[in-house]
Amino acid sequence: MRFIPDWLVYTLALLAIVGGVFSNVPDQDAPPATPDSIEREGATLPPPSAFDETVLVRVDQPKDGIGTAFSINTDGQWLTARHVVDGCEDVSLLVAPNRYLPVERVEVSDNTDLALLTAHPSLSPVALDTSSTLQVGSYGFHVGYPQGRPGEAASRLISRSRLITSGTRKGEEPVLAWAETGRTSDLQGSLGGLSGGPVYDADGRVRGVIIAESPRRGRIYSASPEAIEGFLLEKGIEPLGDRPVPISPENYGGSADRARQSLQVVKVACRVGTDS
Repeated sequence: MRFIPDWLVYTLALLAIVGGVFSNVPDQDAPPATPDSIEREGATLPPPSAFDETVLVRVDQPKDGIGTAFSINTDGQWLTARHVVDGCEDVSLLVAPNRYLPVERVEVSDNTDLALLTAHPSLSPVALDTSSTLQVGSYGFHVGYPQGRPGEAASRLISRSRLITSGTRKGEEPVLAWAETGRTSDLQGSLGGLSGGPVYDADGRVRGVIIAESPRRGRIYSASPEAIEGFLLEKGIEPLGDRPVPISPENYGGSADRARQSLQVVKVACRVGTDS
């Protein structure tokens, strides 16, 4: 039997390990590994508490801008963030290239950063789930129009937080905090314009409305399921959406494109002053 040097055996073993590690190349829109900040993955997210992290947001005077909204039934009701449409004299939804349809009615929440729009109906409303049963580490997929153009981000749910609002509107509300793990490959900087968009879970159900971000910390904040449920009950609106389609870190880019193409998710345009 021919003698094989130990160094050769160790070298071959090392090459096998390295080859296994780098053999799987992730998809372009797949997020990186889960951030270290996610602890007790799989644990049930506790209810809102006075000890939750505090997030400070200043609301300035209304100005022309772009946001996102999503359909919740076939009666023409859409959800968005209050700060996207509050104070606007003219609000419209983009339904085709360079074609905006006017919003007939805007109703804002008194206590939360939520707004209900009445406009042209969509045939593909989301499957909205306002149950409070959530798990730490769950995937979230944020879809809309960041910086005014189609884009999306992936995240993992890490905790609850308390959003403190100052400026032209003062308030406090419980929100969900998501740690960003991926986004559209060519999207850099702020996710502004994603506000008002939906947060899909891995089952394809919508679990939140995007209302704020913290770029420095890589956080995205969404209205809590309890806040959404309370607002819709107050307005007498019953969400009725399509059967959800599962979403994964490998396909969320395509899923987001389909949501926009079917007009399940649309761009919102706000104009503060109208021409006289």
